[in-house]
Amino acid sequence: MGLQEELENKRKEIRTDSYSMSVGELISLYENDEIQIHPEFQRFFRWTKTQKTRFIESLLIGLPIPQIFVSQREDGVWDVIDGLQRLSTIYQFAGILRDEDGQIESALTLEPTKSLPSLKGKKWEDPENIDSALTQAQRLIIKRSKIDVAIIKQESDPVAKYELFQRLNTGGSIATDQEIRNCLLIMSNRERYKWLKDLSQNEAFQSSIFLSDKAREEQYDLELLLRFLIFRNMDEASLGKIPEPDISEFITRCVIEFEKLELDYGAEQEALEVTFGILAEQLETNSFRKYNSKDDKFMGGFLVSAFEAVALGMGYHYKTLRHTPIDVSERVKRLWSEPKFTSALGGSPGGSISTRKRVQRILPIGRELFRV
Repeated sequence: MGLQEELENKRKEIRTDSYSMSVGELISLYENDEIQIHPEFQRFFRWTKTQKTRFIESLLIGLPIPQIFVSQREDGVWDVIDGLQRLSTIYQFAGILRDEDGQIESALTLEPTKSLPSLKGKKWEDPENIDSALTQAQRLIIKRSKIDVAIIKQESDPVAKYELFQRLNTGGSIATDQEIRNCLLIMSNRERYKWLKDLSQNEAFQSSIFLSDKAREEQYDLELLLRFLIFRNMDEASLGKIPEPDISEFITRCVIEFEKLELDYGAEQEALEVTFGILAEQLETNSFRKYNSKDDKFMGGFLVSAFEAVALGMGYHYKTLRHTPIDVSERVKRLWSEPKFTSALGGSPGGSISTRKRVQRILPIGRELFRV
């Protein structure tokens, strides 16, 4: 296929329209539930109060505002793909922003800026102290400000829509690939996201993975859960066909097409409970740390390579392990002296090897290790 044909095929996937809308119109859309900003996204977008103030300042002094992207659903409602920070700031300043439970959040109070130091303490409205509120004329400046809105039409290819979200948001306020995936899941199937989130709170799972506070904040526990669900039962032929050298990109693709995984949700939950229940009982926080045979102790922090061998190996055999007690600790210790395992890491746990090759090599080792 030549470049021109590739271009034509790709361009057919997206149908777009565009409007220039006033902030007042965007406020009305939100008040009438005609635009959805997904309050669940708030935890992934990290605008500070200073950033919010500077955005409001931009509206007041007439600076151009970047385009907002929305996706039109079957019911006509717009899902925000890019621009959540800007819209959330407008809605919070106007005192109408709702949280995940539908409750109105505290209205934004502005900070002083270099250009407009008198913004300090200013609110959209304040019946109790008129001096702390914007004037009617100042509010109208904001409400009449124009923002270009690009609309991804409902007939566009759904996968292309999620790819656009990923493309627009990667490298911005979202810090990690997993936060992008969470947003994709919320957009495509909120119930599936809730199921994953609830499953990730399993006490044995959380105690076994032993993550740093930063890793938890960046939702790495959910990424590990997705790895467990995606790779646990994947046969070796399918493992060999993973196209991306970076497993992270493959995981994101699976999230975009989550329903195609055809998971048995009851079985997946049982596999997780059995696997991590045994690990929490026998190894606790040592489950995925390096074992030093010389000193006979586990050391260091969480290692994803150990997770891939141990958790996915045990998960593959969970039906047998459920009824057949084994000494998991002994097998995990044995893993760290297994030449095939260290070779699969590129010679050492920090060795240089693509994540795809590492997973393709480690999973069969883990499955063999926990065969009963």
